[in-house]
Amino acid sequence: MYIPRHFVVDDPVAQEFLENLKSGHLVTSTAQGILSTMIPVAFDKASRSIIGHVARANSQWSEKTNQEALFISAPVDSYISPSWYASKQEHGKVVPTWDYMLAHVYGDLIIHDDVDWLRKAVSDLTDSFEIGRSKPWRLDDAPDDYIDGQLRAIVGIELKVTRLDVSFKMSQNKTKADLDGVLNGLRSENREDVAIKVEELRPEDKK
Repeated sequence: MYIPRHFVVDDPVAQEFLENLKSGHLVTSTAQGILSTMIPVAFDKASRSIIGHVARANSQWSEKTNQEALFISAPVDSYISPSWYASKQEHGKVVPTWDYMLAHVYGDLIIHDDVDWLRKAVSDLTDSFEIGRSKPWRLDDAPDDYIDGQLRAIVGIELKVTRLDVSFKMSQNKTKADLDGVLNGLRSENREDVAIKVEELRPEDKK
């Protein structure tokens, strides 16, 4: 991944970002060409792997590849209008851009077609999304025969991470005045989720 110096992320921060990814695109190079599937995921620290699953009917899992697989996730992103910048009024030399927090995760892809592995993986994944709810749903809440049928319809995916590229492009290279404009613009469009991250990553000398 091309990462300009303003948007480079330190290794500990990149690792924390990886461990908190919730979904993304699994990309593989096969004899059919490039294949991609959007999947929910959880990160397993013990194996340093991204864990997920795909539909059994999805040929991506059965198409052989002798290359690394790639998982792409951008949980935070937004269009940034040049009309938000203070510098638009000063000299007009501004253009639109896109802010994002992005991970490219490379690794060895392992397929798990084992019901016990799948049951644990799906249970752990569900628990990670249900945590914090007043009445979290658990796999055991559904009838066993129904869950067994659902598990037979999917195949487990494990991506053992070999390398990681993370870029946080959140307007850090803009002036203090332009950053203020970005924050105001995002909030005017109810993108507080992005504004929070822009504020968190704002350089100290531009606060």
